[in-house]
Amino acid sequence: MASVPAQAAVQVSFHSFNGSVLWGRYPHTFVVFQGVLDDTGQMVNENFGFSAKYTTQAITSGPAEHEIIVEEQRTIADTNRHFTITVSDTKYRELRAEVERWRNHPGRYYDLDERNCIHFVARMAQLVGLQVDVPEDFLRRPKAWLNYITRNNPQLHAREID
Repeated sequence: MASVPAQAAVQVSFHSFNGSVLWGRYPHTFVVFQGVLDDTGQMVNENFGFSAKYTTQAITSGPAEHEIIVEEQRTIADTNRHFTITVSDTKYRELRAEVERWRNHPGRYYDLDERNCIHFVARMAQLVGLQVDVPEDFLRRPKAWLNYITRNNPQLHAREID
């Protein structure tokens, strides 16, 4: 009997972190890439979010120095996974290139109202074909925003998170 190779795929999951003043973290959203690339067999297990390097700079002085942040695995387990989409190798590489564009953008690229973690994840969602916008009411509410995206994309068959 011949064995059939397992189908490789990379899954993109969209997460929110509730945040807490006690934990010292603001609410946040980020993406997780997991799986195996079809063409190379390379394992993928990485995550990316967008943030200001210095919180006070972001709050007080407009555009701020930015960074791509990576969550620890133990932190991810305590976040809200809203939905997951399987992507091709080509799409995965397009998403990774977009991460690098945000990481390497010259100057002060983080802006609390124009380019925060929600805008970064919105761009990832656009690239995988979701209907996405960022209404002003959701600018600082990552979980509520991802619930809004869930409502506006019924093809995800995802549930909103309380």
